[in-house]
Amino acid sequence: MTAMARTVRIGCGTGFWGDSPEGAAQLVRDGGVDYLVLDYLAEITMSILARLKARDPAQGYATDFVTHVMKPLAREIADGKIRVVTNAGGLNPAACRDVLKAVFEAAGINLKVALVTGDDLTGEAESLRRAVTEMASGAVLPERVTSMNAYLGAFPIAVALAEGADIVLTGRVVDSALALGPLIHEFGWTDADYDRLAGGSLAGHVIECGPQATGGIFTDWRDVPGWDNMGFPIAVCSDDGSFELTKPDGTGGLVSPQSVAEQVVYEIGNPTTYILPDVVCDFSAVSLTQTNNGVRLSGARGRAPTKQYKVCATYPDGYRAVASMTIAGRGAARKAQAVGDAILARAVRLIEKAGFGPPTETLIEVLGAGASYGMDPRESHAREVVLRIAVQHADKKALDIFAREIYPAASSMAQGITGFAGGRPSPQPVIRLFSCLVDKDRLSPEVEIDGARWTVRGVAGEVPDSGARDLPANDAFVLPDETVELPLLALAHGRSGDKGDIANIGILARDPAYLPFLRATLTPDRVKRHFAFVAKGAVERYEWPGLNGFNFMLYDALGGGGVASLRNDPQGKTYAQVLLDMPVAVPAEWLQEYPSLAEWSAEFERQEGRQ
Repeated sequence: MTAMARTVRIGCGTGFWGDSPEGAAQLVRDGGVDYLVLDYLAEITMSILARLKARDPAQGYATDFVTHVMKPLAREIADGKIRVVTNAGGLNPAACRDVLKAVFEAAGINLKVALVTGDDLTGEAESLRRAVTEMASGAVLPERVTSMNAYLGAFPIAVALAEGADIVLTGRVVDSALALGPLIHEFGWTDADYDRLAGGSLAGHVIECGPQATGGIFTDWRDVPGWDNMGFPIAVCSDDGSFELTKPDGTGGLVSPQSVAEQVVYEIGNPTTYILPDVVCDFSAVSLTQTNNGVRLSGARGRAPTKQYKVCATYPDGYRAVASMTIAGRGAARKAQAVGDAILARAVRLIEKAGFGPPTETLIEVLGAGASYGMDPRESHAREVVLRIAVQHADKKALDIFAREIYPAASSMAQGITGFAGGRPSPQPVIRLFSCLVDKDRLSPEVEIDGARWTVRGVAGEVPDSGARDLPANDAFVLPDETVELPLLALAHGRSGDKGDIANIGILARDPAYLPFLRATLTPDRVKRHFAFVAKGAVERYEWPGLNGFNFMLYDALGGGGVASLRNDPQGKTYAQVLLDMPVAVPAEWLQEYPSLAEWSAEFERQEGRQ
């Protein structure tokens, strides 16, 4: 009898700082995992940590990791011999380790903690200023930098595990490295095992956002049971780089090829050239197959990594304040716009009268009147909306004037104003992101365990080719004379996300037969026109043949992105829904050929009739 191939079970218990601690508890107690990985860092999180560390040098790490995960679960983790890998160290891994060790000592637990450091380039910002430019805009590095960190890879994590670490605590690493590091260690992969490294990176990418891989934020949300007890993802990984995505038994959620595919496309640009520190990945031919326990993913390919790390710097750019209120009654949206205009005009006049310059940016959004679609609120028939007013200014005191001019609207402007959300708005620092590339030989990633240190330099390969592939020549799809109108949602599903000021929208065909139509219909020009109210830069489209879909990149489309944006949706989370709501004309005969489209057509007509 042939022995079963060995697998490694890796569960991700948190997808961001602020995620439910129930995820980690679920995986530790019911997941049967070998490794628990915990992802806390997003670009916005790095901005927040920079602010916290500036106030208190003992801060700058994800405190939830200590208080909500390790403190209640440390004994069970130790007893179960589960190893933990996390980027909770943020901007201050050493401080996080010290607090963690105190928790272990109080509990009488002996767990070996390793640090992965070397990502922090803040002290070298001045020397790098002339050597780097912003990746998207070509701008120079600002004079004042709050933080500057490189996205390190997985090999330092693998070294820490090989040296006996029970807990590996990193600063900034690429999210997928949290899972790839254990796989390198367990299977003995080398830095030249490109396809395996790409497969392990895909596993890390799929699970890094927690339940987003197990039915969370799935387009077909009605098909997902048990939101109140969502299962967190487990990747059951094989030595060849393939893996099965599953979740603990008895938990809510949905693990299907469609729900998992949405996570695969999430926040990826060109699927043939997904650049990570350890490997350049080609996910364009990845296949997803339903199994008894979940979905098997295979087909990732890799090639040599680049000679550079991506580096993310943060820098201060004034302050912002945001006020919200509810306005009800006939013509609510028009009233809201008028109130917002009046509050801004009054506040700006008083700000300038006080000797301050004008705001650097202002924004009025009437939520509930199609703000996410770029609709004119004066054309809305909504009878209840939320007025959102955002202002940015270089001087915090100027925003104090804006804040005190919000409440007077309740007695001097439109009737029906109520629900002042959060009271008088407090000015908050604006922290912007600056992304650039730095040669790997400028950094010396280091592993530290109980005073012993190992240097693990990043592998520097060749400058990668773009990996771009020509789109099929037969882009033309000729519509017959008789057509019907449907929402794009009837033909496709998808997901959107962000990278700085770039929005990403992955669109996947519900049936491969729709691909020629979608290819001809969803041109970059049409997508740009659809998002003209937010997409200020270019729109690129990439073919994704393995998943029967496309990936769109919308540049300069998020108002600066993250905490620098004044928008209600600074991360493009609504963009896939907005695109899927776009009406498209399809052949009328498809209603007979594809029964599901007939159902969509009837629903579409009912919805439109209620508008």
